[in-house]
Amino acid sequence: MIYVFTKKEAPLKTVFPKNACFIHSPLAEHSPGSEDITYYDVSGLTDAEIKKTLTQFKKVCVGTHWGIIDPKGAVKDAAALFFEGASDYLGQAILKDSGAIDLKHFKEALKWRKIMPAAQAEGEEEESKSSGETGFLKSGVKLPAAKSFAGWGKLTAGKVMPFYLLYCSLQGKTALDTRLEDKTLNTIHKRFMSLLNEYMKPGDGLLWMNTGRDCLFLFPPRAKSAEAAIKACLGMIVSAPQFVLETFGISIPANFIFAMHYGTVTYKPPGKTGTIVSDAVNSIFHLGAKKSEPGRLTISGELPDVSIPECLQDLFLPAGEYEGRKIWHTKKFNYAKPWY
Repeated sequence: MIYVFTKKEAPLKTVFPKNACFIHSPLAEHSPGSEDITYYDVSGLTDAEIKKTLTQFKKVCVGTHWGIIDPKGAVKDAAALFFEGASDYLGQAILKDSGAIDLKHFKEALKWRKIMPAAQAEGEEEESKSSGETGFLKSGVKLPAAKSFAGWGKLTAGKVMPFYLLYCSLQGKTALDTRLEDKTLNTIHKRFMSLLNEYMKPGDGLLWMNTGRDCLFLFPPRAKSAEAAIKACLGMIVSAPQFVLETFGISIPANFIFAMHYGTVTYKPPGKTGTIVSDAVNSIFHLGAKKSEPGRLTISGELPDVSIPECLQDLFLPAGEYEGRKIWHTKKFNYAKPWY
């Protein structure tokens, strides 16, 4: 059964199937079954109200499927909803025509939570088991004291210290530069950099190197910065089709490549890095450009033990070794329609 909580029932009756049940009773009285999916319309709510409602909504729907209806785009980070347990998100793009949504969409939403965060494709669980590897990271690498990093504005050129390094690029099924003109590629890359800068803010990420086709971010040597960077990467991967079509303006299937490493570098300000001789810099570019896959975040086994919070560890699978280091990558995401 599909349940819908909304104050404006009429517009949504043309969107949902005829057998959908529109509820007017208090949310606390709702008791959905394991095969039901419940939607909540957040139209007209402030950020604080959305946060409060979402907390209550998740408690009521615990162990069942749920989704958010957001006709006005009030939710700032729709991708984050899926990491909180959502099975579906009906935003402006899907609701703008006010036409009936294909029943197949709701069936896919019900499948989603059964797939995530379990293995995203058949065989990935077997990959984890057959690898013979147990445990996670256990690098023995420790983070420095918090006071060792006072902020980017106070960091002087020539300072030698450890950082998290994040490699970022956009890749199609075939190389984008073989299908698109240089002018188009340059426009896409600028939009990509703008998107990355926005998503990496919560982790205090600094765009350090930009080759014009891929780039490298530095993050402070703090666990919370690594966690924020990882969540940003996952959020972008989940929303890849939307970003590629709407933000970059291209119809060629493509996805993001992310790779994270940790190591010591000699700091120089962005734009003045020149040629830096560093094992950490070489390693991250090799890992990102030569080993990592589109639609995944790959991490080096040299990340400090506290880098990946326990709540995210199930998303990673062992991927063998590369250049003498163990590596892990995230499970593949399934999209509502075939994409990459």
